Order: sequence, then C-alpha cells, then structure tokens
Amino acid sequence: MEHINIDGIEDIKLENDKPKSPLNTINQDEPDPLNTNNKVQSKSVTWSTELTRESPHPSSLPGYVESTSMPPRDNNPYVNASSPSHPQSQSQSQTTSATVKNTVSTVKDVLGKWGKKVGESTKQAEVLAGNVWQHLRTGPSFADAAMGRIAQGTKVIAEGGYEKIFRQTFETVSEEQLQRTYACYLSTSAGPVMGILYISTAKLAFCSDNPLPYKVGEQNEWSYYKVVIPLHQLKAVNPSISKVNRAEKYIQVISVDNHEFWFMGFVNYDSAVKYLQDALQARFLQSVT
Repeated sequence: MEHINIDGIEDIKLENDKPKSPLNTINQDEPDPLNTNNKVQSKSVTWSTELTRESPHPSSLPGYVESTSMPPRDNNPYVNASSPSHPQSQSQSQTTSATVKNTVSTVKDVLGKWGKKVGESTKQAEVLAGNVWQHLRTGPSFADAAMGRIAQGTKVIAEGGYEKIFRQTFETVSEEQLQRTYACYLSTSAGPVMGILYISTAKLAFCSDNPLPYKVGEQNEWSYYKVVIPLHQLKAVNPSISKVNRAEKYIQVISVDNHEFWFMGFVNYDSAVKYLQDALQARFLQSVT
C-alpha cells in the first residue's frame, strides 16, 4: 500500500522548443470551486460518465509525439536541462509501470472514498476528483502517471519537502520564498511532460518528474527538463478550456519576448490560475514602483 499527497488531497492510497498550442480552446473565467462558503448539502460524490469515459488518446492530435525523449530547446532562453545523479534506464521505468494492476478501477475507488470524506463540499470533491482523473490520463500512460505521482510523493517526503527540492533544483536568492507548487504537465513539441510547477516570489519554474533520454552519438544520456521564467519576464497568463472536452483545462504563460508555454493536467487548476495571475499582477506592480 502506497501513500501519496496530490495538491491538497491528503493521504490518498493507491494499491499494488517550441510547444504546440492545444487545439480547440477558448478563454474561460470560472467560479472558484474551492470556496466552501456556499451552503451545500452533504452527499457522496458520484462519477459522471463524461469524467470516466475513455477519451481519444492525445496521439490522435496532429503532430503528437510521446514524450519519451528530450524535447528540443528551439533556442528558447527559458528552457534548460540538468543531469540526474542516478539516471534510470528505460527498462527500469517499464518494470516499475508493470507492477500497477487495475490502475483505473483502483484510482476510481480511491477518489470515490475520498469524496465521501469531503462531503461538506460536494462541488469541491467532484472538481478535485475530476482534476486528478484528468491529470492521470493526460500523459501517454495512465499507469505511468499514477506511478509517477507515487514516486514524486515519496521523493518529497524523503528530501524534506518541496521547499528543499526547489532550492536544490533551481538557482535561488536568499530572500526568495516558494509560494505554491502544482503537479501538472508542460506541453512540448515532443508531447506532454509531467512535472511540478513552482511559483516563488522571484520566478515561475517547472521541472520534469523524471529525466528524459536524448542521444549523444550512439549513447543515451538522461536529463531533467526545466523551464525558468523570472517574474519580471512575465507578459500574460491565460486560462482556457477545450471546446471538445471541458475536462481538459490549460494555462498559457507568455513571456515579454513572446515565448509561449502551455501547462495542463492540473489537479488544483483554479488555484493555479489564481496564483499565476497574482504573480503576473505582482510583476506589473514592481514595474511601476
């Protein structure tokens, strides 16, 4: 039995370049489902058919390539890479994924039970459960995504929390403070890359959960995929949803020199939108003072 904490869902247990813009999206202002001031009758969460039905695999989109290799940088100044201290092989990753049995039904059952515990706010439970489901199926493999979340949760505990991981992963200044972290995916020309988005008082930063392979001659090398955008380089933060599947929600981040980054598969989407827009507002305030 494994324990994992995903963006505000406590103690969930599970058993055994140049990015392409997502298609068919529209800007969307949504009410905050995390507001528990609204009086809602306590009841258990039910799974809608829209949420649990099988959706077309992302590979059906034009130009999609699975993120099994390092995406090209395309001369993007905000993208960089770093080598892992203990590279993992492709066979190790496949072996780990093979240990997940009946992942879909297990996650369904876990989130359903969690929803009953959060009965004081049914809307909150349904939204978060739906976001978790969408997060896990955004990547090429549902099982790999579930195992990735477990591995990330274990890493956070082992290394002393996101604050320490953030300072070990990125260059920081002494007065810089980490404000929020969000499990999500970054859209790249090589497909969606799963990782953590960090929002600090100085920057937005993303790092892939796992190192990705790339070729150096005939050898396979491994590197984490990173994006770092200083707050003073932020130009816009645009939330959007898919016209085809409203469960698919995105956040477009644009730099002052017009580099675009698309983030998707958030567990706490509305919170991420709020804090990213707050970071943008802070940038504007700094520029006029």
